[in-house]
Amino acid sequence: MSTAQMQATYKQNALKTASPGELTLMLYNGCLKFIKQAEQAMSAEQVEERNVYITKAQNIIRELMVTLKTDSEVGTNMMRMYDFALNRLIDANVKNELTALKEAEEIMTEFRNTWKEVILLDRKQRHGVGGQA
Repeated sequence: MSTAQMQATYKQNALKTASPGELTLMLYNGCLKFIKQAEQAMSAEQVEERNVYITKAQNIIRELMVTLKTDSEVGTNMMRMYDFALNRLIDANVKNELTALKEAEEIMTEFRNTWKEVILLDRKQRHGVGGQA
């Protein structure tokens, strides 16, 4: 089995065994990865690549929006922030605007960091031990 095949198998197993919270964290991390790649493509003036990566980040945010429960004030506010980040990604793509890309990145980084803390606190409460998320 090649290294690439082993990595693919590992990722597949991680997805199959992840909790819903861990899957959400994976989405945040994936979104941030694509935003970083879009930033690199933007700096290199690679328009097609920038579009591909921004579109992937947008798709992840849309998935987060679809699964978000908005029956509370927190959920409603999160939806607004997701919508703002999504619109900033659209601006970044259409206008080739690094500032808009950075704003979306900041928002998604905050969500990711907060979610990571939630997972760690949940683990500590359920298992009485720390762990890495």
